Amino acid sequence: LFPRCSVSQVPVAEGKSVQQTVELLTRKLEVLGAEKQGTFCVDCETYHTAASTIGTQGQTGKLMYVMHNSEYPLSCFALFESGPCLIADANFDILMVKLKGFFQNAKANKIETRGTRYQYCDFLVKVGTVTMGPSARGISVEVEYCPCVIANDCWSLLMEFMQSFMGSHAPGLPSVFGTKHDSIYSPSDTMVQYMELFNKIRKQQQVPVAGMR
Repeated sequence: LFPRCSVSQVPVAEGKSVQQTVELLTRKLEVLGAEKQGTFCVDCETYHTAASTIGTQGQTGKLMYVMHNSEYPLSCFALFESGPCLIADANFDILMVKLKGFFQNAKANKIETRGTRYQYCDFLVKVGTVTMGPSARGISVEVEYCPCVIANDCWSLLMEFMQSFMGSHAPGLPSVFGTKHDSIYSPSDTMVQYMELFNKIRKQQQVPVAGMR
């Protein structure tokens, strides 16, 4: 059985760096009484349809995201933006090398988040620094309410807890839950949220920030 979970981005506090904002968040968690429970990492590599297959078969180019999550060390997740999500074993990366005639790795697009796991009562919180290459690009916060397995049973409780340390930056209902209703939550739902978060951060990097000189 898998917990209910929310993955969201927290903006960098005014006048602070990414790392300082992460420290502010984790300090709030520790004041609440949350305890450190090790570290975590979620990474994502982008693969695009090889030019040769587009040219010969008349297909439009597609992006596939191959992701790993330290919570599921024996699994590899392969996602398309519009679905589905394939859960495979860790050897899937080797298979992708063999499929390079069909999918090519966009190496410059590798993105990951890593940071500290916290336990607070029935909640598991992961605050991470999102990086592309050598530079920090944003902050991710994942919150799980561990006892709950039905997608729509505990949102108000989850929201109340997130507001206690995220304030007005607590997220709205993730889009993945719009289709879940009373079905059981699964790891792929978490990975879809991370994929959406990473893509949002990638797009933010491509747009000039208003007010920057």
